[in-house]
Amino acid sequence: MRLQDRPVTRYLLQPRGYPVLLSIVIPIYNEAQSLPFLRERLTGFVNDLPCAAEIVLVNDGSSDASIDLLVKWAKADARVKVFNLARNFGHQLAATAGLDQATGQAVVLMDADLQDPPEVILDMLEEYRRGYDVIYGRRIARAGETSFKRLSAWLFYRMMRLLIHSELPADVGDFRLVSRQCLDAVCSMRETHRFLRGMIAWVGFPQTAICYARNRRVAGKTAYPLRKMLWLAWTAAVSFSPTPLRLSFVLGFLIAAIGMLQAVNAVVRSILGLYVVPGWSSLIIVTCLIGGAILVSIGVLGEYVGRIFEAVKERPLYVIASQIDHFDSIDVDPQSQSDPVPAQLAFFSSRPLPERLPATVSHEK
Repeated sequence: MRLQDRPVTRYLLQPRGYPVLLSIVIPIYNEAQSLPFLRERLTGFVNDLPCAAEIVLVNDGSSDASIDLLVKWAKADARVKVFNLARNFGHQLAATAGLDQATGQAVVLMDADLQDPPEVILDMLEEYRRGYDVIYGRRIARAGETSFKRLSAWLFYRMMRLLIHSELPADVGDFRLVSRQCLDAVCSMRETHRFLRGMIAWVGFPQTAICYARNRRVAGKTAYPLRKMLWLAWTAAVSFSPTPLRLSFVLGFLIAAIGMLQAVNAVVRSILGLYVVPGWSSLIIVTCLIGGAILVSIGVLGEYVGRIFEAVKERPLYVIASQIDHFDSIDVDPQSQSDPVPAQLAFFSSRPLPERLPATVSHEK
């Protein structure tokens, strides 16, 4: 069955008003050059919104001056909340931290580089009012990206839809608006290796797309190089499907078939009286049949076992070192970022929000 022929769940949309509070969640990692532009543009945008808003900024262990700029922003604007993670946990976990802390009836997840225009949120809000619970931004153009990046992104989403999760939207990043009902379902999933785009697609609910042209980065360099993109793709593959295991079986079968062809070739050459190197055929056959098939399969299986090992340890997904907002008197000294985290400021979030534990409590069972 082709992807476009697969049945799609039909929902009964219930129109509603604007959310009482809109949360805008932005993970931050080494975005000191982009933050002044983000602050100016986002502040003006939030001022013109038809509903109240809060801005949740998660500093994911930045090594530049991002934290200083975030503190100044939070002190100047009561709508801004800054959560400073204890170290760099990665984009997906930083985004998870922000989603956990968001309190709005609708939550927008976006990046700090302004490649995703905040103005698109207005169109998302209109679809939210129509009754959709997930409104994601679909990129129809990618300014400033190389041909390789566009090709790799195109292949990534098509392969994910074909092999892993057929409902994963194509040409869609993390930029989206999610209703509180849908977000609560996503936040209840505390798996260690996270692929938020797939998790939101998996929970369901009425979903639709807003098409937009993606801009160039406003400043700085991307913190998501090819290595991280490949790792995200691998996480998406092994987190949502046993397909890699099945592919390893197919690959092992193909390698075994090559070994059989070599065996047939050796027999035919012997019958025809052609020269055959003594021991060469048996060596190739044994290597292909046993070595290739088993090692490939064990390698993929080991990846799944390793992820199970990490999951059963039940470590927190992230650690928040401190929270800064307009009403706090916390003074963050950039020279003391390596100081021990005060026990009264650190808390873990490896479980749903009502079960958060202080840092001094053991997670062992």
